[in-house]
Formats: sequence, C-alpha cells, structure tokens
Amino acid sequence: MNFWQSILLGIVQGISEFIPISSSGHLVVMRAVLGIGEIPLVYDVVLHIATLIVVIVFFRERIMRMIVALLRWCGRRSRPEDARELKLTVLVILATMVTVAIALVIRPLELHNAPRITAGAFLVTATFLAVAHLAKGRVGFDGIGGRHALVVGAVQGLAVIPGISRSGSTITAALYSGISREEAGEFSFLLSIPAILGALVLEMRHLGELGEMVSPLAMAGGFLASLVFGFLSLSLLVRLIQGGKLWVFSFYLVPLGIWGLFALT
Repeated sequence: MNFWQSILLGIVQGISEFIPISSSGHLVVMRAVLGIGEIPLVYDVVLHIATLIVVIVFFRERIMRMIVALLRWCGRRSRPEDARELKLTVLVILATMVTVAIALVIRPLELHNAPRITAGAFLVTATFLAVAHLAKGRVGFDGIGGRHALVVGAVQGLAVIPGISRSGSTITAALYSGISREEAGEFSFLLSIPAILGALVLEMRHLGELGEMVSPLAMAGGFLASLVFGFLSLSLLVRLIQGGKLWVFSFYLVPLGIWGLFALT
C-alpha cells in the first residue's frame, strides 16, 4: 500500500465512520477496487483510533462528567448530581460486555476479507436506516435502563460484520428500544469508545506484520486524513439524527450492495 492509497482509505474511514454507511465495509470495498489485497485488520483499527479521538473531543464534556463521577464514587465522595453519570457509565459497561461476547464469536471468521458478504451486509444496513425514521423513542438518559443497554450492545456486536454500520445499526436499535433521537446518537458514540479500544487490544499482536506492509509515512497520512474528515462527518451526522434523516443513506447503500454482490470477488 502506498502513501496515496492510505490517504484515500483514511478519507473513506473518516467519512464513513460517522455517516451510517459502514466504515469497515467501505474499507473492504476500497481495498478490493484499488487491488491492495489483504492487509492486517489492525490497519483498520488504527484508522478507527483517529475517529475515536474525534468522538472523545466531540463529547468531551459528557465523558469528563462520567469520569469525575466515577472517581468520586471510587473515593466514596459521590454527590447527588453524579447519579445519572454513574448510571450511564454502568450501562456503557453492560452494553460493552454484550458487544464483546458477540464480537469474539464473529471476529475469528475474518469477514473483512470477504467483499461479497460485505456487499450483502450493506443491504442489511440500508434496511436499518430505512426504518429508523419510524421509531418514536422518547426516553432520555434519566430513563435509560439495562434493557436498552442490552439491545444496543447486542446490535453493536453484530456490527463487527463489515458492511453493517455500527453507528446506523446502534442508533436504530436505540430508537426502537425507546431512546430519544439526541440521546440515541450520543449513547451510540459513547459505546464506540470501549469498542474501538477493545478492537485495538485484540489486534495489537499484528502491529509488527502491519509495519512490513504499510510504511510509517503512509500510516500517518491515513491516520490524519481519517481524523480531519471524521470531524466533518460527525458534525453532519449529529444534525441528521436530530432531523430524522438517516434513511437517505439507504438510497446509496442499496445500489452499492447490489453492485458489490455481482462485481466483487
């Protein structure tokens, strides 16, 4: 993989991580189109780290409140106003445990090397997005409970399959479990933090192999491209969630999925 190919993949990752069209699926398709061939999954994870930074910066106030509340609880100095943040932290942990259990079953299948399966999964994501606007969730963070966390965590685990958008599927699941639109988006991206960190830990053993296939300069270029375009796409997605417009991306994913089923090998 050369420098410009890595830049292009970084741009694709940054845009598609937040816009609900599956970043992992698009990386699979782009590698096939560019003729890059197989590279370690850890490359995708490194690009995801760039978009993880975007999430942390974008939701920094919420994340800081959660961390402060947790530290106070550990030090037995909790305040009444910490209750909601502590509850949210527990729910993120619960959802993450479900995600990990499902992901550990799916990940060994190495579906990131199966473009046709990815194409079929694009159609699954399109279905999620097409019905997302029908959901009438009204529950805010005060009303989110274990049931919501289990549902969203399970769907996030299935999103390990390339082509199933993590953001699109988890936001849709959150909406149908009763969570309001704004909180559904925020909860989805809070869940992405431990999910991406966990994926990095799982793939760390392949870092040496990655260094043999991708130069440090190309890796840095892809990382920075993912970071910049991630900020732009997350800002757009927040507005789309509030307006209930996620369904528009199904018009892109359906022809992409059908094309992939016949054109990719």
